Amino acid sequence: MTIRIPDFSSLRVLVAGDAMLDEYWFGETDRISPEAPVPVVRTARTEQRPGGAANVALNLATLGVQASLAALVGADDRGRALNDLLAAQGVDCRLQRLTERPTIHKLRVLSRNQQLIRLDYEEPLAAHGPAFAAHCAELVAAADIVVLSDYGKGTLSDVEALIASCRREGKRVLVDPKGIDFSRYRGASLITPNRREFEAVVGTWDGEEDFQVRGNRLREELELEALLVTRGQRGMTLFVVGEPPISLPAEAREVFDVSGAGDTVIALMAAGLGGGLSLESASALANLGAGLVVRKIGVASVTPAELRLALHRRGMGGRGLVSAAEIEVLLSQARSRGERIVMTNGCFDILHAGHVAYLEEAKNLGDRLIVAVNDDASVARLKGSGRPITPLEDRLAVLSGLAAVDWVVPFGDDTPADLIGRLLPDVLVKGGDYRPEDIAGAKAVIANGGEVRILSFREGRSTTAVIEAIRQR
Repeated sequence: MTIRIPDFSSLRVLVAGDAMLDEYWFGETDRISPEAPVPVVRTARTEQRPGGAANVALNLATLGVQASLAALVGADDRGRALNDLLAAQGVDCRLQRLTERPTIHKLRVLSRNQQLIRLDYEEPLAAHGPAFAAHCAELVAAADIVVLSDYGKGTLSDVEALIASCRREGKRVLVDPKGIDFSRYRGASLITPNRREFEAVVGTWDGEEDFQVRGNRLREELELEALLVTRGQRGMTLFVVGEPPISLPAEAREVFDVSGAGDTVIALMAAGLGGGLSLESASALANLGAGLVVRKIGVASVTPAELRLALHRRGMGGRGLVSAAEIEVLLSQARSRGERIVMTNGCFDILHAGHVAYLEEAKNLGDRLIVAVNDDASVARLKGSGRPITPLEDRLAVLSGLAAVDWVVPFGDDTPADLIGRLLPDVLVKGGDYRPEDIAGAKAVIANGGEVRILSFREGRSTTAVIEAIRQR
């Protein structure tokens, strides 16, 4: 499966649930305390990070999503610290401050990447659940998709009302569940239990077939659009209405810390679905992200650049249709790997053998080939009425499928001069009888130290010739 990473910048996601402040103390240990049989840690540094629902919001913001967080925190220094950490990363904080309850806090002490102890400080929040649900109902309308992050602390004690609010507004609602009563989440679009949580609800299973039967039954009972079970070393399994279960193998080869992996999974599911991916494609993206985040210490997030680099290393993604904004990020990553960038442009209306040979020759001049494609309006201006024969969406899809093509980016101007000036490829390629100085964007490329190459088309192979042959027949 080819995994596409959409542009998330216009997507609005509301995260609601149990937020907490995670604190880490790092140090070395080389002796046992004389007071008790425990290691002595010489603390070298400390770090605070958003945890729980706050980590989900941070994961979304790191992807470029417009993330909002609704949560309950204490009117204390930790609540202010959590707000400041999130705001610094662009998260819109809609935190309700409670004077009678502290901010949930988890302190972890680590030495040599191993967690020695965790200390939790919290008080139940269930009494505030109904008021919180009413508060969130006012925020749902402004979101494209909603994520409910339930850590069992009580913030989502009235989760049924929240799901009902999302359904009334016609918004997809994704839930990271907790506990053994999953009936609370009936009517959600998707829930993402891990293996233990799933087993606690459906019981133990006898083999893969029995596991799939129980998964399908649970999805039906809860009236879910989909159920995604994360299974650790066995990857993930997706259950969707009317389709056989889809299993995705685990991506991680090294696992340092699974803390917050579920946060990354549901954040990427929300971002993927909100970005137009199918449930299967969004699950594959979430699986990839989970494989990256478990290699990090503590709760963490992944960036689009990390995802693209992982796809590139697997030879299974980082290609295809991209926006002008996305291509700049991709090029930065490619250049960091020392890759030589080739770029060409054209209408590519009715793709033929001449186009394919030309693009293969262009790709041989470097490591990555960008093809800039005129949109329908600019083709009509350049070629006249009746053109293009093939609409832009189809032209982009066909070009994206060619082995020689790495990235396809549409543009609406008569020439791609501005786009070329922004991307500045190492080699600019054009076919035909042009002179280098007459090619759009050539001056900018040459001034940047690049080169311009002119390639010849195959004799008798052209879109015009194809159209004329069709007319004659």
